[in-house]
Amino acid sequence: MTGRQASSSRNKRRTAAFIVFAGIWLLLIGGGIYGAKLYTDNMRLTITHDIERQTSLQVEAMQKAYDERLNQLEATYSSDIAALQEKVDALNELLTFTKDNADNKTDNSNKLYTQLNEVKKQLAELKKNLDVLK
Repeated sequence: MTGRQASSSRNKRRTAAFIVFAGIWLLLIGGGIYGAKLYTDNMRLTITHDIERQTSLQVEAMQKAYDERLNQLEATYSSDIAALQEKVDALNELLTFTKDNADNKTDNSNKLYTQLNEVKKQLAELKKNLDVLK
């Protein structure tokens, strides 16, 4: 072989070796990028599921607290309405008794009517509030 042929075959081997080396590096880099993408997608999915789970737990807790408060308010309003209804009934009885026994006592009767009307207004307002809460 001549000097030219030997150097040409060496150059071909070097070029082939460089191409193989570059190809292996490109495969490693591509594999690394692909692995990183798979890892980040997996992490994103895991974090998303964790956030959804935490959010649903918080929403359930808030709903439970809201329902408890609403039930407590309903019970309070119901007892207030019952107490006012008792007062109205007592005032009606007193008014009826006063009317039956009144001769010239119209002032007392007017006062009782006024009180009765005020209690009825409060009762109606409490019923509206209860309806709004429902």
